[in-house]
Amino acid sequence: MKRIAWILLIVAISFSACSKKTQKETGTMFKEDLAFLKSHTNVVLLSNEPGTAQVAVCPDMQGRVMTSTADGAEGLSFGWINRKLIESGENNLHINAFGGEDRFWLGPEGGQFSIFFKKGAPFDFEHWFTPPAFNEGAYDIIAKSATRVLFRKKIHLVNYSDTNFDLELNRDVILLNQPEVKNIFHVTPDATVKVVAFQSDNRITNVGEMAWTKKTGLLSIWILGMFNPSPKTTIVIPFKPGPEAELGPIVNDMYFGKVPPCRRNAWW
Repeated sequence: MKRIAWILLIVAISFSACSKKTQKETGTMFKEDLAFLKSHTNVVLLSNEPGTAQVAVCPDMQGRVMTSTADGAEGLSFGWINRKLIESGENNLHINAFGGEDRFWLGPEGGQFSIFFKKGAPFDFEHWFTPPAFNEGAYDIIAKSATRVLFRKKIHLVNYSDTNFDLELNRDVILLNQPEVKNIFHVTPDATVKVVAFQSDNRITNVGEMAWTKKTGLLSIWILGMFNPSPKTTIVIPFKPGPEAELGPIVNDMYFGKVPPCRRNAWW
């Protein structure tokens, strides 16, 4: 059995000078994203008792957390949502990049144990395909409450070395309360700080007859997220200065081929 738990904490500092108009100018309101999602798919809404911390989870999109807010329906929506793809209703066999703050993923992507390439296929974008088990279709809801939803999915995979995997995924998405946040991070937020925190606990269990070994390949759990940037978003990437001939390029953008200059690949 392999398990990974991932906790995401988002804090929003509210200032009295910030009006709803200013908020709408700098991002989408949670109620707008929630209405959009509900018009296209089933949504499980997790919420604390005051309704300030809310998390939108979509069972039909592989149980992913699509977005959240720390300030109720009128608050900012933190997750990036690919509205164009969702509206199209298309199933992209390469990858359904629906967006979302927390989605389940498995690896490896490349190498002799890859689960993204068929045996003998060249390692390039044209032959790269996300396994359907976490690219399309719904995950079954096993249990749910106001602050928690548990999903289960039976998955069959074949890697590049022709090894078969039969596994069961249990994915638990939990909205954390203030005492839990304090206990995990050892921080007590100031009264002016609004917080939304959720955890996804993901377990894969071998339910097949063959043991998983290094010799035939193993699986890795990933959790990926996409978030809305703000006009003042700054990303800092440290690097070691020096000649590329010795240290290699500062940015390695070879990913089964040269990554194009646009932020998203054309086949998204």
